[in-house]
Amino acid sequence: MEGGDTFSVHGNGNQVDDKAFHAVQKSFVQVQSILNQNRLLINEINQNHETMIPEELNNNIRRVVDLYADLSLSFAGPTEASSGGDSGGKLGHKRVRHVNES
Repeated sequence: MEGGDTFSVHGNGNQVDDKAFHAVQKSFVQVQSILNQNRLLINEINQNHETMIPEELNNNIRRVVDLYADLSLSFAGPTEASSGGDSGGKLGHKRVRHVNES
């Protein structure tokens, strides 16, 4: 070891070693504390993602149901109008598309 090292022994080497040990131990405690905080944050993020999944699925299902309802109305409207006496075979009705803002 060189003369500037913390572990150099000058008659009272135990005291220097104790100071170095406590400094390293303090650093490890700080690092462990930060890692524990990170673990808690990651767990919280994971829980937030898990709670969003059912909500997102419900919204998607709701949108699909709305789209099928719109399709049903689009097909039912011209069919009812054409069977009401206009048997010319033309479907002159314009499809109405409903856009749901989510």
